[in-house]
Amino acid sequence: MCTGKCSKFIGVSLYPLILICITANLMMFFPDWSTEYIVNAGEQITQEVRSVGGIVGGGLLVLISAVHIQATGRKGCCNNRCGMFLSIAFSIIGLGGAVFGFLMSLIGLLRGPVCQFNPTFSNDDNVIKPTNGSLVWGRPFDGELEELSDDNYLFHPETWNTCVAPPNVVMFNVILFSTTLVATGIEIILCAVQVLNGLFGCICGTCRKEKNEKGDKGELIE
Repeated sequence: MCTGKCSKFIGVSLYPLILICITANLMMFFPDWSTEYIVNAGEQITQEVRSVGGIVGGGLLVLISAVHIQATGRKGCCNNRCGMFLSIAFSIIGLGGAVFGFLMSLIGLLRGPVCQFNPTFSNDDNVIKPTNGSLVWGRPFDGELEELSDDNYLFHPETWNTCVAPPNVVMFNVILFSTTLVATGIEIILCAVQVLNGLFGCICGTCRKEKNEKGDKGELIE
């Protein structure tokens, strides 16, 4: 496959992944499909959701890259060695955004959601336990990432009902963070491939063929 066609394929492939990342991140601001939690987002929305890794990282930054990457695969001013060189820079921007979104999704998935729970059943030392036993907001499944083991809540769905509110927030976060994790992971691969493709395009040209004005044969344009 010529470097120009490869760029077009990569650029087009990034668009649905961008849409998935932005949509999933936006949805996580509305657990239980309610707007009441976003009013007090600082305490009731997971920190990794508020970092907007899916919206900015896997979304807007990758979108900027995708537009230029796709342009290098079309006939025009970008379909040349200079355009390929610029695509390397834009791909690195997209790669950085995708890595950011990937890390935020991974950390959010491992640490679990912010929810309302009974602290009697939590080992989270960061939560002040009230004497009256009332529900509090916090991260009941949070722990040191270095201590990840089979005891993590992800491997024990029977513990997910620890979170009382929002309803089903654990499953909600697991599904959406996992979706963003996969989407940004694919974005990382595609942007990395485009860095290599852009390098080859700088050296070898885009292999673009145009029809000869006087005939039907194509000629190689670098």
